[in-house]
Amino acid sequence: MPSQSTADFSPTRSGAKNSSPNCCRDWKSTSSPRIRRRLTKRISNTTIFSQSLWMSEITFEYPWVFGLLAIFLLCSRFCKPRFEAIIFPHLDIFVESQGKRPLLLEVFKWLAVIFVLTALASPVVTNRIETEKKEGYSIVLAIDASGSMRYGFEDSYLASTSQDNKFAVTMKIVREFIQKRANDQLGLVVFGNFAYVASPLTHDKKALIQILNKLYATIAGPNYTVISDALFQSARLFEKSKAKSKIVILLTDGQSRGDNIPFDVAMRMVQKAGVKVYTVGIGNKGDFNEAFLKLIAERSGGQFFSAGDKNALRRVYAKIDRLEKSKIEAKKYVKKRYLFEFPLFVAFMSLLLYTWLLNKRGVA
Repeated sequence: MPSQSTADFSPTRSGAKNSSPNCCRDWKSTSSPRIRRRLTKRISNTTIFSQSLWMSEITFEYPWVFGLLAIFLLCSRFCKPRFEAIIFPHLDIFVESQGKRPLLLEVFKWLAVIFVLTALASPVVTNRIETEKKEGYSIVLAIDASGSMRYGFEDSYLASTSQDNKFAVTMKIVREFIQKRANDQLGLVVFGNFAYVASPLTHDKKALIQILNKLYATIAGPNYTVISDALFQSARLFEKSKAKSKIVILLTDGQSRGDNIPFDVAMRMVQKAGVKVYTVGIGNKGDFNEAFLKLIAERSGGQFFSAGDKNALRRVYAKIDRLEKSKIEAKKYVKKRYLFEFPLFVAFMSLLLYTWLLNKRGVA
């Protein structure tokens, strides 16, 4: 069994058995602070947004302001200053001193005009997430991580290698299942002596698989299989879900023992949330309570499956993969950043340089 230090997503073990129903941990209380901060940030950025398109664009809130440029152009052409005639005895000297209007003076004048208009047009960078409707489910994977999952499929002894036991095989097939669910929201509940939420519903498949890679048999305790607690925790994840298809795939190789939450309470929670439960019993049929798993499936409108080996388990998940799909609509977020101060600064500097050149050269 891996050492405790490798279980960054391990739940707290103390007081798991003799506690109130609140002892069913959620993901906030069952992760180490460092991992929780990283996962919280990642999920908060991706849970809602992963199936939408992030777009950034620069626009103007008042683009019609640029039409005022035509007024300045017309004035520069037709609104010439007029001077009264004066008598000057040495006109040739005056003409030589005037020369042409400096080019830089014209450049800075028009830069000031253009950038003032740009600032008035109010440039803004808009970051938005476009709302998209996707075909998919909201699915919670409830996985048995009790001590018996360390055994092989065909016997009650520890598997010859860690890759042959029921838990390792289940993790491999579940990873394959997750990667196929391109448009689905997926959550993860792990149970043994107690049940806890390893991941809330998220579109981020990469983050979910990283959590799966940290799990191991006995991570939630080795001695019990709290199926009712797992159902309750799974149903809780759908409280804010708007998906029409809410599904729990509950996998276990044992019989329900050590529950803190009564079965009827858990089923009422499942039915209230409108969740369909697919139960999967793996290993020898004598190890799990087939009648109990069928009851859960029937009362929730789901279906029971039995898998005696890894190929049968893969077929079970392939069949569930063909379930009817529903539309999930992501939220739309718009963030704006106004940039008027930048063209305003350029306009101010251009006007300052224009005034300086005007005074330096004495040009009217």
